[in-house]
Amino acid sequence: MDAVILAAGLGTRLRPHTLQTPKPLLPINGLPILGWSVGALPLSVDRVLVVTHYLAEQIEAFLRQQTHVKESCTVHQEQPRGTGDALRACRDKLRSDRFLVLNGDDLYGARDLAALARCSAGVLVQSVTEPKHWGIAFLKPDGTLERLVEKPDIEGPQLANAGAYVFPREVFDAALTKSTRGEYEITDYVSALAARRPVQIVLAEFWLPIGTVEVWQKAQGMDLESVMRPRM
Repeated sequence: MDAVILAAGLGTRLRPHTLQTPKPLLPINGLPILGWSVGALPLSVDRVLVVTHYLAEQIEAFLRQQTHVKESCTVHQEQPRGTGDALRACRDKLRSDRFLVLNGDDLYGARDLAALARCSAGVLVQSVTEPKHWGIAFLKPDGTLERLVEKPDIEGPQLANAGAYVFPREVFDAALTKSTRGEYEITDYVSALAARRPVQIVLAEFWLPIGTVEVWQKAQGMDLESVMRPRM
């Protein structure tokens, strides 16, 4: 099974730490974020595609020396035009009929990714109390995904999109258009897929989006080994 890791961002919110180092290679307890991500992938994943843009040569060098996954390669995004465009750039390089997709600057629990990988189509979610700050998953009566909505103006606990997915190849049948941010959004792929077939919801036990220096520093003191076990 292929896995796609989206790692093309500039990491502007973690400057100055990302001026010389791409965000996915920032260290946590001696291991780069990308190293934790690759190590947490299910054993069914035998090939990783990493989408790069900023300081791509450093990520390429890391992948050459990693030993977690049998095969890896990079897909260069010439212009950072959004997560949907980043995934679309991988279309002709994917080999498996289903594939995982992860945000390259988030940390995910290994058990959660294993559960996600067992779905024919799925999205990882976690309950949040302030939905205005997140992309929110709205569900159909049968508990599968209806659509994703970015930062809706609603109150109370909701299920936030954690940015990890499993897709069938038919996800690319949808035509993407630019969002109000002027980017192509992966969430449009997800919502279009959910309109055609069931997309399962997987509740995350562990998800750490590393969006700020404070969160990155907090992660240094966490026992990540217990939730992101290395692949054996």
